[in-house]
Amino acid sequence: MVDGSKLPVHGEAVETLARFEKDVKRTNTGFLAIATEVEIDGEKTSEPLEKIKELLKEFQDILPNDLPNELPPYRTHQYEIVEEPGSKPTFRAPYRLSPTELTDMKKQIEYLLAKGLIRPSTSPYGAPILFTPKPDGSLRMCIDYRALNKQTIKNKYPIPRIDYLLDQIRGATVFSKLDLRSGYWQIRMADNSIHKIAFRTRYGSYEYLVMLFGLTNAPATFQAEMNHILRPILDECVVV
Repeated sequence: MVDGSKLPVHGEAVETLARFEKDVKRTNTGFLAIATEVEIDGEKTSEPLEKIKELLKEFQDILPNDLPNELPPYRTHQYEIVEEPGSKPTFRAPYRLSPTELTDMKKQIEYLLAKGLIRPSTSPYGAPILFTPKPDGSLRMCIDYRALNKQTIKNKYPIPRIDYLLDQIRGATVFSKLDLRSGYWQIRMADNSIHKIAFRTRYGSYEYLVMLFGLTNAPATFQAEMNHILRPILDECVVV
């Protein structure tokens, strides 16, 4: 209902953005959905259930507020960089950073060193650092791996489409969601590829020992590992 008028609703149980836009242009109608709280056995769905609280307390060792000061174990998949034949080490001069960015970069490097996620590097490879703002106003440190990605052979492992995943949960009434803490950092770099992701800073060169955002095959590697771990229950009670 829009402005007090009832409008016909077109579409299916799963409505993609592209299909929605086409329907609006074709029929000049719109959609309006309002989410409200409901009660199940006298308890509001927005209130944490006691059983969930107990479950989280029981497994609090795997639900830490921060990562341990050590590398994750080697898993089935590591991130390996295979470059096109004839490729040469990629190297870029550091980008100019503001005093605020330099201060933030120094803090983040100290944190990564303390966690054992990076180490000093003498690699001939070297990518520059840049910063992007987060929604909360803080800075996100990013590494510009575009040159390296360009000569990396692409991993064609299939990534599920969101609408396909939504199809899998059609008809379900109870949902839960798990989000790994720094999920990419829980995948180790292959030993023969660590030197290729070195990055250069005002305070020296370093290299990651774990996978990180910005690497072209990171989504495929992460998806493959999640599928391997969850294979026995994949599409039964979990989608990823």
